[in-house]
This record gives sequence, structure tokens and C-alpha cells, in this order.
Amino acid sequence: MAYTALARRWRPRTFAEMTGQEHVLRALSNALNTDRVHHAFLFAGTRGVGKTSVARILAKCLNCERGVSAEPCGECASCREIDAGRSVDVIEVDAASRTKVDDTRELLDNVQYAPTRSRYKVYLIDEVHMLTTQSFNALLKTLEEPPPHVKFLLATTDPHKLPVTVLSRCLQFNLKRLSMPLIRARLKHILEAEGIAFEAAALQLLAQAADGSLRDALSLLDQLLAFGNGAAREAEARTMLGTVAVDHVAQIARLLAAADPAALLSGLQPLEELSPDFGGLLDQLAALLERVALQQLLPDYAGDELFEPELVRDLATRLAAEDVQLYYQTAILGRRDLALAPDPRTGFRMTLMRMLAFRPDGLGQPGVVRGAAPAPAATQAPAAAMAAAGAVAAGAGQLDWAALLSALEVDGPTRMLAQNCVLLSRAPGLLQLQLDPRQQGARTRSREEKLAQALSRHLGETLRLEIEVGASATETPAQTGERQSQEVLAVARAQLLAEPTVQALQERFAATLNPDSVRLRGPG
Repeated sequence: MAYTALARRWRPRTFAEMTGQEHVLRALSNALNTDRVHHAFLFAGTRGVGKTSVARILAKCLNCERGVSAEPCGECASCREIDAGRSVDVIEVDAASRTKVDDTRELLDNVQYAPTRSRYKVYLIDEVHMLTTQSFNALLKTLEEPPPHVKFLLATTDPHKLPVTVLSRCLQFNLKRLSMPLIRARLKHILEAEGIAFEAAALQLLAQAADGSLRDALSLLDQLLAFGNGAAREAEARTMLGTVAVDHVAQIARLLAAADPAALLSGLQPLEELSPDFGGLLDQLAALLERVALQQLLPDYAGDELFEPELVRDLATRLAAEDVQLYYQTAILGRRDLALAPDPRTGFRMTLMRMLAFRPDGLGQPGVVRGAAPAPAATQAPAAAMAAAGAVAAGAGQLDWAALLSALEVDGPTRMLAQNCVLLSRAPGLLQLQLDPRQQGARTRSREEKLAQALSRHLGETLRLEIEVGASATETPAQTGERQSQEVLAVARAQLLAEPTVQALQERFAATLNPDSVRLRGPG
């Protein structure tokens, strides 16, 4: 007997068997149970999320011999024929292969005739966005005035390519990409029902590689079972997917935590001998760093099957939180630029070396944001870059306004208002601020309300703001940042003038340095 692929054998036959998409199923069930079924539906979403499965189940709901409802019996002749794909009244069309207007007209010529055996004649058109403009015009005429016995179920991966005139005549449902936990749970259910041995980490790898598509996950599972001689184990999954063992990724993370470039390069040699997928390796490193960041922010974070909780907890104590963020950002940027490197190995090495090169000086405390290293006042970072852990001034019992602002989740205009204020006083339920008179244009009621809400969330109490306009002897955070930027710029200009190369050019060619050409670099 021929083998049936898991994606076909486990195709859902009722709404209850669907994985995810509750927002779509609820709307359809309510419409069916109240007999308010529209004549045209459009199901949009990426590949493998259940568009045609939902459409086929809907066709069964409409034509079940026991009546229209959200729960077809699955046993009557109509249900069995639709499941088998041989119902004469459910016409499935692949628009990618029937794009000509003549094909569409031929298809729609029979719309006027009543269904042969069923309650409704159902047209299921897959990849409907592939139709030509002329074909859409032919379809539109039928969608405008459809016979009462006809229902149209359209599916597409690209709804933006459909004419607005067609979209406006359909009920549109957007199916979501499935989350990894949902895919993993479905794979586990199938393997347990099939009596197949598996390892949880293997299912996590498949769910991750499926990229939101359950059908892709089932196809990968079929491939893994063939590759692994009937079992789904982590080692075979990593070999099949071309991923590197977790041990190698963990070793890289530990070497980064040690901040020893020589040990890092030495530790990479055994890994490079395996000729791994360096792009995939950076992906896995970024995924591990994401788990470490979660562990640092949420001590009760339980982790998942891909990385051992002990590993994540160990790295969370060995890596400073700001290093985790830096390494993660560098990893994803290095992944993006890998194709531009002379070769993947060089790009991978440079990405790791860039992590250490850009790492702030000093060791700091693992698991917390590390402050800047001691430096002259002229070269210290602006107050807006201070860590949120320093939001309370030591020994003063007062809010450090500049440090507090760096932790607030507010947008640009609201942040600009706050940065041009100084804190006058704080009382229960009240903060009094003073606004720089030169920045009165930044003040609006909407920004004041957003700032009050952000402060209330951050400080854990409902606060009211009182803002008065006036000059203050205390610098606003904006003024402090501007002053420090000018001080840094002055130091940079002085250092440039002291450079032997610049002095030699001045002496030999009577050159002069334009001070205005020395500027601070902006972000990026």
C-alpha cells in the first residue's frame, strides 16, 4: 500500500481539529450556526497555515446532508466525497495554472446551473491572485450578482495583488503564521498518536525551521523519519537541517563571556573543521542570547527544549545584560552582512571579533546593566545614556531625572518635552517639572498625558504632572547632553591637532585644519 504523507494523512477534517486560527474559526462557526453565510470568502495567509483546509471544511459544513452547521458529520456521502476530493459540486481550481480569461469564463459558465447533488455549488479557487485582469473582470460579474446556490471560497498568499473591486465583495480572513509552541505541540500529538519515538529538542528544531507553516513542519517531519530510520531524534534533526549541535553554540557563548579573543579563535578551530552553516550558526547564537536576556529580565523564565535551562541560567550570570544586547545585535547584523564577506567563515569570525571589539571596557556585574567605565568629565556619556538601575540618586532619596528618562518608553516628541524639563519636586501622586522657556513649542496636552502615563507605569503609581515654564539653575538633560557633546568635540579637535601626521602636513604644506569639519558621528 502506498505511503500517505503526514501532511495529507493529518489534514484537519473539522474546525475542532484545526491548529490555531481561532479568530477565523469563531467567525465562521457563528455564521454557520446562525445561517448568515456570505456568498464569497477570501482566506489569506502564508503557505501551510490552513487556507485550503479551512475552505474544504467550510464546504463540508455547507453541504453536509444533516444540515448547515459548524460541525459536519463527516459520515454522509457529501462529507466523504469532499474529503476524498471527488464531489461534483465542490469545484477546486488552481488559479496558477488557469490564468487565461477563457479558462475563467469556461469555469463560470456553469454557475447558473443548480448543484447536482448538494445544497450549494462551491467554487474553491486557490492562489486566486494569479488570475489576469481579464479573468478578474469575468469573476467580478459573478461576485456582484451570484445565484443563491453558489458560494465562492478564494485562497491567496498575496491578497494585495487582488483588485479592490474583488476584495470589497468578499469577507476576508487573514490566517496567522503559527507559533513554534503550537507547531511543536501538533507534531508531538501526531507522533504520539502514530506511536513514533521522538526527542523534544528535535520537534523544537523542526518547529523553528518550519517558519510558521504547519505543512512545512509535517514535510520536514516526514523527511526526518526517513533520515532517522523511523524516529525523530535531535542529532539526526540537526544533521538533516544543517544546524550545529547546541554544545558548539554554548561553547561560543561561554568564550564570549570570558572575553578572551585568543581562546575564542582557538575554540573555533574544531567547529570550523565541520564546515558548518555559518549563517545558521549565527541564528542559533542569537536565539541563545535571546533566551539569556529573558532569563536576566525574568528569573522565573523556564526556557524551552532547544537550550537546557542550566545553560541559560549559567550564561545569564556570566554575561552582563548590556553585553547580551550588544552580542545579539551584532549577531543579527553579521548574519545580514554574511553574503558581503569574502567568505562565510571570515564573516563569521569578524562578527565574533566585532562583539569583543565593541564591548564596553570593564567587567561589571553579570546579569545587570554595567555602568560606563571611569573617564574624564569631557568624555563621559550623556546623562540620557545612564542605566535605569541608577534612576535613584545615591543617598539623596530623590529621583535622578536624567537616568529616569532613559528608562521610559515614550516616543520622540514626548521624550523631547521631558528632556527639556528639570524635576522640581515629587509628592504622593504628583510630579512638578520646570520647562526650559526656549522649548515651549514642545509642550502639548497630548505629550503631557503620554509622559504622565509613562511615568506612572514606570514608578508604579498614578501620577499627575504640573509643568511650569521658567529658567532654572539646574541643567535639563538636553542641555547636559549638548554641553557634554561640545566638550567631547573640543577634546577630539585638540587630539586631532596634536596628531603628528596633522602637524607634519601643517609644517610641510602650510595646511590649516578647519575646526568645523570635525563633527560627532550620529547613530549608525
